[in-house]
Amino acid sequence: MTAEILVGGMRLRLLPERAAFLPETGWLLVADAHVGKAASFRRLGVPVPEGTTGETLARLDAALAATGARGIVFLGDLLHSARGRAAATLDTVARWRLAHAALELTLVRGNHDRHAGDPPPAWGVRCVDDALPLGGLALAHHPEPRPGAYVLAGHLHPAVVVGGGGGPGRARDRLRLPCFHFGPAVGVLPAFGAFTGMQVLARGPADRVYAIAGDAVRAL
Repeated sequence: MTAEILVGGMRLRLLPERAAFLPETGWLLVADAHVGKAASFRRLGVPVPEGTTGETLARLDAALAATGARGIVFLGDLLHSARGRAAATLDTVARWRLAHAALELTLVRGNHDRHAGDPPPAWGVRCVDDALPLGGLALAHHPEPRPGAYVLAGHLHPAVVVGGGGGPGRARDRLRLPCFHFGPAVGVLPAFGAFTGMQVLARGPADRVYAIAGDAVRAL
């Protein structure tokens, strides 16, 4: 189950795959994929799960199938670090790219991309430094307000805590879920990557928050 909101004068569909879709343009918006993060940790000697790149790409395939998107705009941090550019990781993404050769891919460089370097040329990703203007929107990595535009960004890996109710003596289960967090001037997408952290953001009185629970996106 998806949700739709209006931001910057444009419809935005919120997907349980942790991405957003702009029906008017056919663009899928993905923030903070952090491809190669697990490989980077393993090179540092930290035992972390394998297969996270494949999991991330499978979720991307699901989002593409659900929307029929003609292109993807990565809102920063596509690659995690230079250490994460393992041959197996790069080859996995290259094979995925060959299977989606018609897709237009654009990266708005984030802070991790500046250290990791641009994606390999074989991936066919157009890279830009500044936010992409789109009607009343600005597609960016850092969630900073911009005059005359509503900003859609990533960087913060937003989450929300649900549950915790019940009186004395009752179990107070609390669950932290990825979410879309929309303030008056800036909206933040959840981190897309399979191996990323999350942080709970302070919620203002005018903010709109949509939690992702399984295959559903729900307004809170």
